[in-house]
Amino acid sequence: MKVMKFGGTSLGSAQNILNVKKIIDAEKGSLVIVASAFGGITDKLMSTSLLAADGNALYETGFREIIERHFSIIKDIHFDEKTEGDLLSKINVLLDELSNIYKGVYLINDLSQRTSDKIASYGERLSSLIISYVLNDFEYLDAIQLIKTNSAFGKHTPDIELSSSLIKNAFATSSGKVLVAGFISACKSRNEITNLGRGGSDYTAAIFASALDADVLEIWTDVDGFMSADPKVISGAYVIEHLTFTEATELCNFGAKVIYPPTIFPVYHKNIPIRIKNTFHPELPGTFISHDGGENKRKALIKGISSIDDTCLLTVQGLGMVGIIGVNYRIFRALAKNAISVFLVSQASSENSTSIGVRSVDADLASQVLEEEFANEIALGSINRVQLERDLATVSIVGENMKYTPGIAGKLFETLGKSGISVVACAQGASEVNISFVIKNKYLRKALNSIHDSFFLSEYKVLNLFIVGCTGIVGGHLIEQIKKQQPKLKQQYSLKLNVAGVANGRKALFCREGIDLDNYRELLDKEGIASSPTILQDKVLDMNIFNAVFVDCTASETVASLYDGLLGNNVSVVTANKIAASSAYDNYLKLKNTARERNVKFLFETNVGAGLPIINTMNSLTNSGDKIIKIEAVLSGTLNFIFNTISKDIPFSKAVKMAKEAGYAEPDPRVDLSGQDVIRKLVILSREAGYRVEQKDVKVKLFIPQKYFDGTLDEFWASINEVDRGFEERRQNLEVEGKRLRFVARYEDGKCEMGLQEVDMSHPFYDLEGSNNIIQITTERYNEYPMIIKGYGAGASVTAAGVFSDIISIANVR
Repeated sequence: MKVMKFGGTSLGSAQNILNVKKIIDAEKGSLVIVASAFGGITDKLMSTSLLAADGNALYETGFREIIERHFSIIKDIHFDEKTEGDLLSKINVLLDELSNIYKGVYLINDLSQRTSDKIASYGERLSSLIISYVLNDFEYLDAIQLIKTNSAFGKHTPDIELSSSLIKNAFATSSGKVLVAGFISACKSRNEITNLGRGGSDYTAAIFASALDADVLEIWTDVDGFMSADPKVISGAYVIEHLTFTEATELCNFGAKVIYPPTIFPVYHKNIPIRIKNTFHPELPGTFISHDGGENKRKALIKGISSIDDTCLLTVQGLGMVGIIGVNYRIFRALAKNAISVFLVSQASSENSTSIGVRSVDADLASQVLEEEFANEIALGSINRVQLERDLATVSIVGENMKYTPGIAGKLFETLGKSGISVVACAQGASEVNISFVIKNKYLRKALNSIHDSFFLSEYKVLNLFIVGCTGIVGGHLIEQIKKQQPKLKQQYSLKLNVAGVANGRKALFCREGIDLDNYRELLDKEGIASSPTILQDKVLDMNIFNAVFVDCTASETVASLYDGLLGNNVSVVTANKIAASSAYDNYLKLKNTARERNVKFLFETNVGAGLPIINTMNSLTNSGDKIIKIEAVLSGTLNFIFNTISKDIPFSKAVKMAKEAGYAEPDPRVDLSGQDVIRKLVILSREAGYRVEQKDVKVKLFIPQKYFDGTLDEFWASINEVDRGFEERRQNLEVEGKRLRFVARYEDGKCEMGLQEVDMSHPFYDLEGSNNIIQITTERYNEYPMIIKGYGAGASVTAAGVFSDIISIANVR
């Protein structure tokens, strides 16, 4: 069984399509054909959409060119009259849809990501429809129904497990010869059209190959395969007949744009080889990519040389950079804001110099941007003016055998030295599969030929955690969960969770190499230093450790006050502490903005609903363009427990005591009965929904008289039974009416309020059991049928699990 993907150039004309048909006709057995958009169409679709979004009527010209391109190809294929008429009627349906979308974008001058994704999909939808009429013995499968994606933070990633299942089922009922459009997919939660990004047709083919356990994945393009070097520079360059998956990935990532890099991963895990073939020279062997690199692979120390011949090098240098945190962050932030891509970085070990390689076209702007970023330091003399070197070239050598052979770098530089070539900057990956260096452009040909003649990345991603409140109930559960999951995360995801610091209210313990979680409590008692908020912050920052995450499992206001300083120094914060997110709105907003500006995380999912995915869900809704217009929720597990517990035999006062004994209520249950905790939660939810809300804005309707909050705790316990009779009478009346009491928090039309609400059996809050929480979110999309999230909303274990989930999300583990 074989999967064959044909790129846009391979399908760029009627003649090319007919040539592709000949290649396919020569195949025997089961086949999956994956088709790209016709060459240049995707770019035309997107440039036309930008014109429409700008209100430029010239978008109509671009759209006409798209129409004419497809009609021309159909005409040149010379279908019979009936077939052509049938095809054109279907093509016109798609073009009418596209026309209406463009018109809508033009009228409202807005191009959302959702609309952009849909517009981009028409390239493959049109091309595959035309090709299906050419390959009339093939069954056409709709990729939108088969490739499903998860959407998070504006990205679409394929759900491999679900997509594989759908693909298997569809193929099992087919004739064994199918055609599918590449690139396009659909969000599994909303069934909206998404895509797999540039080069996504390669990815589609790989997903199909993996799902169907194909014998081989063939990528048909317009080159003979991976070349040992640029044939325009080296006359003796040859096609690399065999590569390992790793070598192919390195060559792709640096500059050999033969296949889309993510293509390799789905087939790599199934050990399905990839063959690169030239559509215009199908007789050539191409490049074969596999785990071992082929049985007859060359024993050369390197497999290939890639190069970029229009390099400029910018160097930021000065003694004022030594030991200063965040210099490199500022460099890359400034460049990223101006859409300047960096392909090489070289830094002196003394930290007083950082050099970056950029394309020549970006050099002047990059220099200007960096001088503006460091203007104050340049004026003070602590950093020199940005040095810009032009007319350079970057060379990268790639090969698996390099990591097994000592002295490769020595041999490389010796070869260059012997040729009189000086290296301006150098970078080498930890895996030893790639060494990249910058030289004068005038020496490029000489360098490539010299190397070509002479020669025939850490193990784990690490998150460094600092856990405060480690001996508390939530913190203790979190550490136990981390300890249990550490081996699995290392093995399956190459992720190491390194607990570099723990602290409670009295002591703190720090260790860069990691603290032994089997006896951290004993170590903290014996070796810990006196702890305070100032000490915590200073120690975390002084360690200057990478990928640092500060984890707050306390309810301390002083600990929450540290977040601003930590975020401002590139330390992510994960917290179960509600104080910061419910503090003054300006402080909340500052923390969010600092995290965004510093490109770190400020995560507090467990602030509401413990481990329930409430905040992340709301963020997904608003980030995708939805608007939350109403929130209704039961957010106090304590109060829900109380109102579920009171009965003929259990009066209100006893239910309150039971909540405290079960660990649901605060030591002073009046904190729960006053709704103070719910106020904070409602404020956080309202803010995450996009509204400016302060705690003082929340209107609270107390359900027990104020006098029970004014006295001492002992006075409260002595007199709270006075309300039992009233609650019992109300409970009996509600029982007759088929209703129950719920303490409901609500945001709507700019108003926040909370209080007891009577709900009948038709209300979604009626059957809320025990200490569970429930939130009902009404949005512009989820209007008639609001979204409901329900489950355990209290408890140390689920809260710890929610904190753990936030930590894992920082590592992007899926």
